[in-house]
Amino acid sequence: MTKRNRPWGHQEPRNESTNRTLHPDTLAIRGAMIRTGFGETSEAMFLTSGFTYDSAQQAEASFTEENDHYLYSRFANPTISMFEERLALMEGAESCHATGSGMSAMFASVAALVSQGDRVVASPAMFSSCYVVLTEILPKWGIQVEIIENNEPETWERALSSPAKAVFIETPSNPLLEIVDIAMVAKFAHRAGAQLIVDNVMASPLLQKPLEFGADIVMYSATKHIDGQGRVLGGAVLGTKKYVDEILKPFTRHTGPSLSPFNAWVLTKSLETMSLRVNKMNNSAFEIAQKLEALPGIKKVWYPFLDSHPGNALAKKQMTGGGTTIAIELDRPKAEVFEFLNRLEVIDISNNLGDSRSLITHPASTTHRRLDAATQAKMGITESTLRLSVGLEDPKDLFEDLSLAL
Repeated sequence: MTKRNRPWGHQEPRNESTNRTLHPDTLAIRGAMIRTGFGETSEAMFLTSGFTYDSAQQAEASFTEENDHYLYSRFANPTISMFEERLALMEGAESCHATGSGMSAMFASVAALVSQGDRVVASPAMFSSCYVVLTEILPKWGIQVEIIENNEPETWERALSSPAKAVFIETPSNPLLEIVDIAMVAKFAHRAGAQLIVDNVMASPLLQKPLEFGADIVMYSATKHIDGQGRVLGGAVLGTKKYVDEILKPFTRHTGPSLSPFNAWVLTKSLETMSLRVNKMNNSAFEIAQKLEALPGIKKVWYPFLDSHPGNALAKKQMTGGGTTIAIELDRPKAEVFEFLNRLEVIDISNNLGDSRSLITHPASTTHRRLDAATQAKMGITESTLRLSVGLEDPKDLFEDLSLAL
């Protein structure tokens, strides 16, 4: 637990020196806890843009990093630090840096690593904004990006037979939950001199630990399962202290994708209930996915822990649960798919996921609309594809809602 810049009169955590190994559920509540001299039970919220100094000399020493002192909330803030340190403890990472949104986390994690002439390799299926960053924005800066055709070992080995600076994978992918072998890609990436970045949003910090399989960097949209209650935006990037301090922070310090202290406080409190929420949502999603496979009118169901999923064995090797999201393809044209969505009474039509409320969206016309038809087809997205994010409602009510709508 950090002692960085703790306020005057702070209370040290009890038994801090015992070096006990605590379960992530315990760390979600007590990890990196900082109390002021008031001894508050809940974490304090420091809604401040800047910080003061006792003297001009102290200010100068703080900016030259001779002193450990907060400078400006765009750089660091006590509330944001608490969120970062707690999430790092739960993830098993050396360090964490929070950002204002999931996409700012994704962009910064890659952009901080690369320069003109560098090469980036990425898996074939991903969230559309990630695809736009990789295929439209980075190439304008003279960065070569290769989106591979499939996730077969020989394809990865061939793509990484020449040097690369970064490899980006999303597993499970959004929206069709394609599974990528993290350990296999890590081996080829490191051989090519690249750092492996894993977008772990769909799995959440609870159901998959990419760092344990050789990933170098993990990124999240904290908006999803971490907040998971539809309230605030946020992002997080985790990795080694060297990467965060020497590569990532200098980039974000000057480009400014900062998380607000208020959002950081909400996310810190959300970590306390994430395990309860995600585990229930995961169990409900598995139950609903199994029932959907037998439901008339449904052509295909994608869920990593279903035996029918092509990546089932790999998913069970690197995940502790199949996740909270189900992809569905109806045996109906787009107009009838929209009729189905409009008939739902419990499940909301929304393009978010990982929320306590069940949400459903039509990726081709919403989350992945920015991609052309050919790219959507490569990712397996059709006009009959739906993405269902299972929430905390009773799974029987959710399945009944889907059945009646069909």
